[in-house]
Amino acid sequence: MRKFFAIALTMTLGCTLALAQKKGKAADAEKGKEVFQQCGVCHNADSDEKKMGPGLKGLMKKDAMANGKKPTEANVSAKVDEGGNGMPAYKEMLSDEERTDLLAYLKTL
Repeated sequence: MRKFFAIALTMTLGCTLALAQKKGKAADAEKGKEVFQQCGVCHNADSDEKKMGPGLKGLMKKDAMANGKKPTEANVSAKVDEGGNGMPAYKEMLSDEERTDLLAYLKTL
């Protein structure tokens, strides 16, 4: 059941990202940096040293995230949405645009 949910969530996020791009709105890393400010309480952006959560410098270039999954847009989005291991879920707190901008920012780290 968990696998089904994860697959469904990944497909939903992929469609959401595709629709955002289709509307002509490019992701904005600068706006994503602003969104990240609330994440910066627990995560370092400028190093991979752990704060409360793992440091995120070079996140998208790593072989795996702390949960063992490859850091793809879908997997990172799912982690942001679902939270876990002390991280709150942001699914209801972030708009699709904010999430897309946050991913754009995380790619710059």
